[in-house]
Amino acid sequence: MYDIIVNPLGGKGSSAKALAEVEKTLTQKNIEYAVHKTEYAGHATVLARELSNKPDTKLIVLGGDGSFHEVLCGIESFEKVTMGIIACGSGNDFIKKSGHPASVAAALDVILKGNTGYVDFIDLGNYRCLNVAGTGMDVDVLMKYASVKRLKGSAAYMYALLHTLFHTRFHKLRLTIDGAATEHSVFMIGVGNGGFIGGGMPICPNAAVDDGLLNVVVVNQFTKLLYPFMLVKFLRGNIIKSKYTQEFNVKEVKIEALDDITKIELDGEIIDDKVLNCKVVSNTLKIYK
Repeated sequence: MYDIIVNPLGGKGSSAKALAEVEKTLTQKNIEYAVHKTEYAGHATVLARELSNKPDTKLIVLGGDGSFHEVLCGIESFEKVTMGIIACGSGNDFIKKSGHPASVAAALDVILKGNTGYVDFIDLGNYRCLNVAGTGMDVDVLMKYASVKRLKGSAAYMYALLHTLFHTRFHKLRLTIDGAATEHSVFMIGVGNGGFIGGGMPICPNAAVDDGLLNVVVVNQFTKLLYPFMLVKFLRGNIIKSKYTQEFNVKEVKIEALDDITKIELDGEIIDDKVLNCKVVSNTLKIYK
């Protein structure tokens, strides 16, 4: 018995098409399933909370990184749950590091074969994060992206990225690692379990989803003359090679805003907060892989 959680409006119709394909395959194979459609923002969290308390819950999550994020935040009894991932959102960034297939049929086949393993996630106290948490540039890009009306998908994200890059605000932050605190003026800071945002932008290219570590990338303040060069480095995944960039592999990191920034991003979702207190959690989230 599989419980399917799906946002029927997700991915500009992609989730609905994926659901039809999954239902067809499960019906043909005489496999029992139940569909739980989300009706509002955060509903997947509520559904996951309810379902995770059943014995031997086999979840299939149809959606993008936001849907995976909501489900992760709802799971209460991890020992009772195995989570299946079928990526059909607009960005699908988590699977670029987790190795899950991009096609619906192949992703469902992975689930039905029944092989399982664990992936890490980020615990932030009141929230959890599966892919990337951050603040600075990535928040500014997402805020701009939400306002773009004429463009869609990666084109809209690229426009938002370029706009943000050439209207840059540097943010004052305090970074605490292993008890040592340092203050920075940053372009952005990313805490990666996964490595990509925005449909393939390599913000934490050296991250791994099952190594028990968080990949922290800090891009410190640079001059305006370097904007085009930094953009190229970012798009090519070479931002960590810049002299303005610092990289850390840690189990825990705390980031505190020291200026007026009040928003952080978790798996592409904007949260009102000034503190990121991130801890890696390993050998807890069981998935089909």
